Amino acid sequence: MWPRCAKHRGNVLDASRTRITPERPDTADAKALIFELEAHLEPLYPSESRHGYAVEKLIAQAVAFFLIRHDGAPAGCGGIQLIGTEYAELKRMYVRPQFRGMGLAKAMLAHLADHARDRGVGLLRLETGIHQHAAIGLYEREGFRSIPPFGDYKNDPLSRFYEKRIV
Repeated sequence: MWPRCAKHRGNVLDASRTRITPERPDTADAKALIFELEAHLEPLYPSESRHGYAVEKLIAQAVAFFLIRHDGAPAGCGGIQLIGTEYAELKRMYVRPQFRGMGLAKAMLAHLADHARDRGVGLLRLETGIHQHAAIGLYEREGFRSIPPFGDYKNDPLSRFYEKRIV
């Protein structure tokens, strides 16, 4: 169930040292990653422009949640919410700063796409903030294209919306 070998900045991700596993978002490691992400976003965006789900909402909305560990250490997380078979929305993608540049975000993105595809969903969507330059770069390099707000999202000058066909 390991995603294809990810290349990032010329380096090949060492799959023998990295694992992606399902995990409840209310475990200590998952909560620590989610809280770090919130702490990073808080000074960049007002609360009305931060659309990430709280731990409780991730559980209530049945978001499939995964942690990526490198050498056993929790390095990042990502979730995916299936909206029927119409599309799947990426949620809470985050890689700790000390693990960036290793291809972990790309590996998580591939894992989440595989999860959706295995469930018959062929379209990924996401919302991210305009100040998330590394995330925007990753999504665009991976073939996501800019779209208008979708679902319950409203037009927000601090948000960008993307989608990608995966079938």
